[in-house]
Amino acid sequence: RGVKMSKLKITQTRSIIKCLPKQKKTIAALGLGRPSYSNVLPDNAQVRGMVNVVKHLVKVEEVSE
Repeated sequence: RGVKMSKLKITQTRSIIKCLPKQKKTIAALGLGRPSYSNVLPDNAQVRGMVNVVKHLVKVEEVSE
């Protein structure tokens, strides 16, 4: 219980207009939707995989709690 999990702050930097449907669904699954929206999610393989699909649309920062 003394282990702190790192988190990722994901900020959408570009619009999803003219993106593939898979990329649009991934942005929605990350809790984003418009440029400059951001969300803090746990740093795990699932989230990193989703970020990899839309890496050209988002900015990722590590945050500690």
